[in-house]
Amino acid sequence: MFNIAVIRIKDLLKYLGAFIIIAFVIYGGNRYFFNNEKIELKNVNIISKIANIINDYVIYPIDLELPIAKNVNQRNNVSELIDENNDTADDEFITEMFKSALGTELAVMRPDIQISKEDNTNLELANDNEKSEEETTKEQKELEKAETDVKTEVVTKNPLVEKYTKKYKGVKIKNETDFELTDDVLNPDSLDIDKSNVIIFHTHTCESYTPSKEYSYKATGNFRTTDLKYNVSRVGDELNDYLKQYGFNTVHNRNYHDYPSYSGSYTRSLATVSGILKETPADIIIDLHRDAIGSNSSYAPTVKIGDEYCAQIMFVMGTNGGGLYHPNWQSNLKFAVKLQSVANELYPDLFKPMIVRNSRYNQHLGKAACIIEVGSTGNTLEQCLNSMKYFSEVMNKALK
Repeated sequence: MFNIAVIRIKDLLKYLGAFIIIAFVIYGGNRYFFNNEKIELKNVNIISKIANIINDYVIYPIDLELPIAKNVNQRNNVSELIDENNDTADDEFITEMFKSALGTELAVMRPDIQISKEDNTNLELANDNEKSEEETTKEQKELEKAETDVKTEVVTKNPLVEKYTKKYKGVKIKNETDFELTDDVLNPDSLDIDKSNVIIFHTHTCESYTPSKEYSYKATGNFRTTDLKYNVSRVGDELNDYLKQYGFNTVHNRNYHDYPSYSGSYTRSLATVSGILKETPADIIIDLHRDAIGSNSSYAPTVKIGDEYCAQIMFVMGTNGGGLYHPNWQSNLKFAVKLQSVANELYPDLFKPMIVRNSRYNQHLGKAACIIEVGSTGNTLEQCLNSMKYFSEVMNKALK
């Protein structure tokens, strides 16, 4: 009995020691990554999202076994630690990676995502915040269309160095894939899309901006709020109203896809847009975001158009470089090039260099699907609303 007890104590001490070592490694790695920049932060974000996806799909209760992993997850979700040149999530890619690795189908129409009590509450709240027809009509009457014969100049304080790898007919592109972006790939002359309908939605609905006197809000996260009058959904309202004035038939979805859980946002928005497409077929699908926080939350890319200050805009375009099915990526890219080239003619520097990535970002759903990031955390909501005035004029001219 004595020998058996000794063996068990030794085993216990061995496992306890191993756990302490693992905990210190994770804690040390966490501290190291949090104190380094850009690529390290992205790694922490990806590691955290992997942990979150494991939790979401009940593959293994990692938060219960390793409480420190839960702390990393929570801290990362609140801080949204991604540099300003990186899109706000790699959820879709990581989810697909797990689907392949585990040999199991993580269904898009997961019951616990679609009809959970929390999500139903969110959808009801989003519906309650829908603008009435009277309010929409009133706002549309007050909107003034953009002038085109005006001076445009960049007025960003402490601007970042503009990085791009290719320039096609004035359009600057930062290619982060292994694809060669030839003239044939980029030339929009062969673009063939249905312009009848435009869908606007938000994978990260709660993204918000620097509060101002006119648009001061109660934050529910770091540059995040569930109040649809102050987050990126309000920017979507403005774009929607302007496009309607130009005669576009638009659908603007304001559902939360990143609340209460940030992880899985792209899976939820995929289900939302797929549902809309059943009722309203569309090639033009705009996922409207604001740029991520990055290492400088005061960064506010801004242009002055005439007398108005506007947040700069950026296309983020996906491909099938990550291995996901995406037959539309070249058509999507041509669409973005066409719009940005027209913007360069009307309002130079309204757009920052577009980014082309391996991730798909649900852009396989349409032949003119894109992510548009309006401003960054340092911009105000006023500046972003002004941008939609000029961007809608760009769309009107480009799609005539």
